[in-house]
Amino acid sequence: MTITITAFEKSPDGGKGLARDTRVRWALEEVGQPYQVRYLSFQAMKEPAHLALQPFGQIPTYEEGDIALFETGAIVLHIAQTYAGLLPNDNTRARSISWMFAAVNTIEPPILELVTAKIFEGDKPWANERIPLVAERIRNRLTQLSNYLGDNEWLQGAFSAGDLMMVSVLLRLRPSAILNEFPNLAAYVARGEARPAYQRAFAAQYAANNP
Repeated sequence: MTITITAFEKSPDGGKGLARDTRVRWALEEVGQPYQVRYLSFQAMKEPAHLALQPFGQIPTYEEGDIALFETGAIVLHIAQTYAGLLPNDNTRARSISWMFAAVNTIEPPILELVTAKIFEGDKPWANERIPLVAERIRNRLTQLSNYLGDNEWLQGAFSAGDLMMVSVLLRLRPSAILNEFPNLAAYVARGEARPAYQRAFAAQYAANNP
């Protein structure tokens, strides 16, 4: 059965790997599964056909036979549990899944809050006070993550779906330079980006946005 995912017809980041379909592309590349992409305009994302797959009118979605999924965490978890290569088969498997949830539930929210504060609320009279507060919340979380990672290559032994999700989330910090304040996390992200599967996923998304 052919796997089909959806992505922006024209990504807001110009195909630089920040759109969430990158995470799904990367996961599929890691497990060696071919896939096709259905590109959607912003208008098409709000139409009934897409809303039946993604109730909030976002991307990506994932279709495979009778399976239709939305939310990148759920999609990547499905891929990791269905195909070998992204989750260990020992007693660290559940812990690796925990890191997937930590990425989207603990680390990503303040990062997205900073994006919102800068891009959508930067002209508000209270923005100059709010942005440093949000940045400090991010630093607090990154300090905790940095302390846990230490000198390890990955979060829980070998590379897993937990690392895939965490690296994808941390990449969103690159425009702020906050990540560079934590050398071991910056190196961790660089290791993720250097993986051949990530390179293929990034190249495919970039090519689609820069024909």
